[in-house]
Amino acid sequence: MICTYCGVGSNESIEDCEFCGAPLKKQRPKMREFIYLDQCELLFKELSLFHTYDLLILLRLVREERSKSYNLMRSVQKAPEEVLVDSETISFAESEYRRYTARMKVIEGILMDRMGYKPKRVDDKLLISLKAKIEREKANV
Repeated sequence: MICTYCGVGSNESIEDCEFCGAPLKKQRPKMREFIYLDQCELLFKELSLFHTYDLLILLRLVREERSKSYNLMRSVQKAPEEVLVDSETISFAESEYRRYTARMKVIEGILMDRMGYKPKRVDDKLLISLKAKIEREKANV
């Protein structure tokens, strides 16, 4: 088996590379074709297998949804007294905001482990430059 980190061949019966000590059976993240909001519900172990680029896209989606939930929650809380808003609607809006906040923190934590920081904004400029960098690295391999 060939180590995906150092490229040195090792005996297939062992779990770690004899040269660098990297796990031989560990899957490295690969970019996905599609990223959608529901993937934020995956467990940490599954999210940690996502490529950094995909995590940034997912973070962008979660932050957008969190902002929508926050705006909904605030508009429900600020509704005039003449408008009757049942407690179920208020608690739903608050729970959605808390859920997306927690999901956002999980994704930001994984990104902090990988990048050393969490981006304040995930905009097109960041994604385009990262995608170009990934493409350049693929071409050099």
